[in-house]
Amino acid sequence: MVWYEEEVQRVEKERSTLNYEPETIFYGSSTFTLWTGLYQDFEDLKPINLGFGGSTLAACVWFFERIMTSVTSPRRFVIYAGDNDLGDGRHPTEVLLFYRQLISLIRARFGDVPCFFVSIKPSIQRWEIIGSIRMANDLILEEIEKDAQQHYIDVFPMMVNYQGYPRKSLFEEDGLHLSAGGYAIWKKLINDSIHDVLETVQKTS
Repeated sequence: MVWYEEEVQRVEKERSTLNYEPETIFYGSSTFTLWTGLYQDFEDLKPINLGFGGSTLAACVWFFERIMTSVTSPRRFVIYAGDNDLGDGRHPTEVLLFYRQLISLIRARFGDVPCFFVSIKPSIQRWEIIGSIRMANDLILEEIEKDAQQHYIDVFPMMVNYQGYPRKSLFEEDGLHLSAGGYAIWKKLINDSIHDVLETVQKTS
């Protein structure tokens, strides 16, 4: 895990750049790291971007305690990882195990806070492992459905065309990272999911 060190050191300093106590933790891979408009897109949710480049779910577990020392009382987690695990040749069942470990760490440190998992995206560059991506998403969704405090944000349908293939306009030239159009879709889906949960809580309280 030493190859993440520079990125992890950068993330450790992120809290010091904010003038508020973060409420929404974005944690995961470079899809979050490269989201230049994240703080503006989720301003009302008081976000902190703790994504680090190249991160796998396994790395999210490995560095969790170290990175989370910078926050004290988050109200929710938004998670995106697993993409790179599969790209590295991990089996979907391993990705599920890493996801379970991450949720366990969140629960142990922060209690029963809502966790929103953004489904592993279909990408042009990794289309050859689309079967593994679908399987990992299905396994994680099945896990999430067991817990009312876990939520699944399915970006898949909005990112493919009528033939079921990734929409080229939603990606940068590398066919992996999101374009401005891709981030616009993610912004809406994530915001809608979080605010739906907030409204439900308000109605039942």
